Amino acid sequence: MSLRSLAIQRCPEGEMARILVVEDDVRIAKLLELYLRRDGHAVVTVTDGTEALAVFERERPDLVILDLLLPGTHGRDVCRAIRTRHATPILMLTALDDERDIVEGLDLGADDYVTKPFKPNELLARVRALLRRASGPPVRELVVGDLRIDRDGRQAFIGDQPIALRPREFDLLVVLATHAGRVVPRRRLLQLVWSDEYLDEESRTLDVHVNRLRQKLASSQVRLESVRGVGYRLTLSES
Repeated sequence: MSLRSLAIQRCPEGEMARILVVEDDVRIAKLLELYLRRDGHAVVTVTDGTEALAVFERERPDLVILDLLLPGTHGRDVCRAIRTRHATPILMLTALDDERDIVEGLDLGADDYVTKPFKPNELLARVRALLRRASGPPVRELVVGDLRIDRDGRQAFIGDQPIALRPREFDLLVVLATHAGRVVPRRRLLQLVWSDEYLDEESRTLDVHVNRLRQKLASSQVRLESVRGVGYRLTLSES
């Protein structure tokens, strides 16, 4: 059984995007340029983190492919600086493959994380997916299995039965359903649902809301999974 979301508008196939590649390895940078341009995109490449921030402000790209270990400004700081003011999709592409590095990258606001060595065609598929999600209008209705969420009406249903949700529970469910099948880090959930009210990763507020939400979804086909040390994921039950 596959996850599905309704009413998602996708970009027209073949539409050109402006992509900023921040990569200090010339060989990898040229490979990325080749595949991205072959896929119909305009590419600007920089090799320095400090320069990347200046070029970003000048070019305002549609997507950023970002290495972490950069001369000048570190990639983490580049990501943090961009995410502070912009929602531009960021795909981290790095040799740092430790779980802690991946979690930190996602916590900083990266939308995807790919480790080197990578398969160019898989990376292109991830780029297309990020561009589609970024370019579409806000999704008004989300569907995962028998769970349906009406964002405008702020109501959720299991089949035809409404679920009684508190405001924060509803907001949390929307974020998890929007990223169905993918782990959403704790810090990212706190930022998206509680904004600046709670930024402490150790806050138990999130756990309380997750437990309540899990109980209210008990009769549905979806499962709210805990991923130890990372965050939470909404997925379909295998049974």
